[in-house]
Amino acid sequence: MIQLKSLLNCIDNSGAVVVECVNVLKNKVNNGWGSVGDEIVCVVQRARPVSLAAQNSVTAVKVRRGDVRRAVIVRTRKQVRRPDGRMVRFDDNAAVLLNNKREMLGTRIAGVVSADLRKKGWSKILSVAPKVV
Repeated sequence: MIQLKSLLNCIDNSGAVVVECVNVLKNKVNNGWGSVGDEIVCVVQRARPVSLAAQNSVTAVKVRRGDVRRAVIVRTRKQVRRPDGRMVRFDDNAAVLLNNKREMLGTRIAGVVSADLRKKGWSKILSVAPKVV
C-alpha cells in the first residue's frame, strides 16, 4: 500500500529515478492508501543528469528534480490478494510516470509489472513491459 511520503522507484525511461507520493487520486475507499493500478501525484526526488549535448535530442530526459507529475503504481511491497486466493508481492514499490493525457511519459519500461493493471485499464503499460507477473 502506498500512502503520503512513500518513495517509489520509477521504472520507465522518462529520466526520473525515485519519486515521492504526495496524493493518491480518486480512492475514497481506502482512506488515502494506493495499490497496484491506482493513480498518484508524485514529486521527482532523484533524476538522471542531463548533458548539454543530450538536451536537444529526441531521447532527452523529460523530467527534472522537483517536477510534480502523475504516475500509476505498478508494483508494491504489500501483498495483493488475487481472486483465486493467491497473494502476490514484490521486492520494491514502483511507478510509471504519466503525462497530462494519462499516457506513459516514457517509451520503455525496465522491470516487472503486476498483471492486476489489466483490471484497472492500464493495458498500454502491460504491452510495453518486458515481464508481467
